[in-house]
Amino acid sequence: MVELYRLLALLLDVAFWIMLVFVIMSWLINFQVLNTRQPMVQQVWVGLNRLLQPIFDPIRRILPDTRPLDLSPLVVFVGIIALRDIILPAILL
Repeated sequence: MVELYRLLALLLDVAFWIMLVFVIMSWLINFQVLNTRQPMVQQVWVGLNRLLQPIFDPIRRILPDTRPLDLSPLVVFVGIIALRDIILPAILL
């Protein structure tokens, strides 16, 4: 049971860091610090979008439309943190 907990915690930690990279990168692109015409930036950005859009799309359909601000990454962040810090330790007990 402890190994399963560690595996799930590791997966949630990886998901958390991937989400954090996505959010920071989106800020840097929006503030024109990063240029998406650079091949490396474009490859990372496209890869992150392909990875995370299937997670964000159902949440975007549920949330109200806040056009300039996308709240779906925030909802996923809160979900990951809740799973990692509240639900998984409670299951282990």
